[in-house]
Formats: sequence, structure tokens, C-alpha cells
Amino acid sequence: MDNFAVFILTHGRPDRVYTYKTLRSHGYTGDIYLVIDDEDETENQYRQLYGDQVIIFSKAEIEPTIDFGDNLYQKRKAVLYARNAVFDIAESIGVEYFLVLDDDYHGFRWKFDQNLEYRDVMAKNLDAIFEAILDYYKSIPALTLALSQSGDFIGGRAGEFGECVKLKRKAMNAFFCSIKRRFKFFGRINEDVNAYVTLGSRGDLFLTTNHVAVFQKQTQSNPGGLTDIYLDLGTYVKSFYSVMYSPSCVKVAVMGDGHDRLHHRISWNNAVPKILSGRFASEKS
Repeated sequence: MDNFAVFILTHGRPDRVYTYKTLRSHGYTGDIYLVIDDEDETENQYRQLYGDQVIIFSKAEIEPTIDFGDNLYQKRKAVLYARNAVFDIAESIGVEYFLVLDDDYHGFRWKFDQNLEYRDVMAKNLDAIFEAILDYYKSIPALTLALSQSGDFIGGRAGEFGECVKLKRKAMNAFFCSIKRRFKFFGRINEDVNAYVTLGSRGDLFLTTNHVAVFQKQTQSNPGGLTDIYLDLGTYVKSFYSVMYSPSCVKVAVMGDGHDRLHHRISWNNAVPKILSGRFASEKS
């Protein structure tokens, strides 16, 4: 953990970086850095509140290295810039392993107890949790290992993620990463889905653990950050970025329970390579 830090990606809401307080109140005592861009008009407020913990990167410098997937939306509001910049930032300050978080988390919660039975309990020992996850991440070849989100547990114990402790081949929102396992995010929005589906189809491994979950503010309820671009383009356009990058396995479909909306849907049978059972191997001559 000496070579580890947490990076919180944030923009335009220095007084509402909920994740910082949540990390501290849930038992994380390590290094935290707030990553903002050089076009953020609230830089001074960030500096006043967080001092040397604020790191600024240049959007103009990193822009030529990014595949946006469009040439229509000219505003530079996307978190895509920061997601790609954070690898260089980590290396520049001498950090090999890091956790990338958004700024709107209000809880980290255990989803299974010591007997691996489904529960929903506040996690108060993030130092130990992060160390255990990092140890596991170091032992596997995954590019990134993500924490699950509250929305993954719709249906509770009866839901797909509430059945047992497991991993899924996706990675969104909260990423354990290493400067020695670099990868690119792409597509102006839905960049995390674009990355784990497209790169996953090429054999790269993206994983999410469901033992611990992050809880965040309701989408588009917290002004600043990504809210503006979501309001400008909508979730319909957002989902179509992933269709564009991986049309063989992603489509747009209706999701929800009484409050339906359009969202991406992935056909995993068409998405990623699989390990075949040895019984399918041909006999040696």
C-alpha cells in the first residue's frame, strides 16, 4: 500500500466531492488526489479546500491521443480526458498502483458477510479492503479490477449478483489500475463500457468483484461533472457509442422496473473469448 493512491476525478464542484469524505469516514487513511483539468473555472476553490492534493492536467495536450468516436460534439466536458490522463499522472508522482473513483460516492458497502451470505452492511475498514483487493489484482493478469455498483444488486439476494461472491467480465466506475497495465478509454461517453467490451473482445481481461460495492448519487442529480453532457446528449446517444464500437455484441434495449429507459445491452456470448473445456480438445496422433 506504500505504492498506492486513490485518484478522484472531478470537475466544477469543489464543494461536492462527496467521495473524499466517504473514503475517510469509511476507514481509508492513505493518499488521495483530486484530478481536475486546466479548463475548470473552480480551480481556486479546489486549491483552497484540498491544497496540494489537487493535480491538474491539460485537456489540449491529451486530446490528440484520444478516440472520441464522433466529430459532432465540440464541448470538452467528458470524463474521457481524465480517465486517460490518470495513468501518466500516477507515473509522474511515483505511484504504481491506484484506484480511480468518481466524486459522487456516499458509501462503500459489504454485500456478503464472513460466511459469504448476502448482506448489505457499511464497510468501515477500507484500508484492509483495498489492500486485499490490490493483492488479488497483483496476482491476476486483468488490466483492471473494478468494484461493483449499487445498481448491480437489483433484486437483492435473488438477483444475479446477489447469489454468491463472484467476478463478472466488466469494469465500470471504480477501477484498480497499474501504470504497468495501461489501456485506453474511448468514446466521448460510455467510455468504460466501450473499453471493457471492445478490448475484452480482443482478449484483454476486465473484471468486477461483487464482494464490496460503491453507492453514488442518483445520475444527473449532482450539477457539474458529467451531468451537463448527459443532459445535452441523453442516455439514448450515450448507449449508442458502445453499439458503434462493438456492433456484434451490443445493442440498445429498454431497461428498468416501472421507470423504463433505453440502455446498452451486451450479448456476452458474442462479446469475449472463452476458455473451452479440455473435453473438446482433439486427440493427439
